Amino acid sequence: MKKEFITNSARETHDLAMRIGSLINEGCVIAFKGDLGSGKTCFTTGLAKGLDYLGEANSPTFAIVNEYLGGRLPIYHFDMYRITDEDELYSIGFYDYLDDDAVLAIEWSENIEDALPDDTIFVDFSNKSENSRLITIEFNEEKSFLKEL
Repeated sequence: MKKEFITNSARETHDLAMRIGSLINEGCVIAFKGDLGSGKTCFTTGLAKGLDYLGEANSPTFAIVNEYLGGRLPIYHFDMYRITDEDELYSIGFYDYLDDDAVLAIEWSENIEDALPDDTIFVDFSNKSENSRLITIEFNEEKSFLKEL
């Protein structure tokens, strides 16, 4: 199933993600695709707020993964920009995170597409203008909570 949204500001992108986060009631993998500056980290910040995380979400560019704990579910925010093969996924413990009942938010997911679970939720960000984004969310029927959007 596919749903498309147009947001016209960072606030609207954040609010869309916050609404999605408020609907999540189990661990899942959310894989982002989009150019630099297209709203992936802003979306993750809203997602975390929707999951009742009270802290700040930041880009994990240099850390590779940031952990946001204390909300309804743990959130592991990955930046896979510099990951190039499966050995590196093992070395950062990626597969261990999949075993946790958590939300994985993965930026630059196209670099690890073969390693993603079958029920991954894909979020594609396309810049329409400086502030406007087309956000396309693809998910399978198992993720029925997204039908409420």
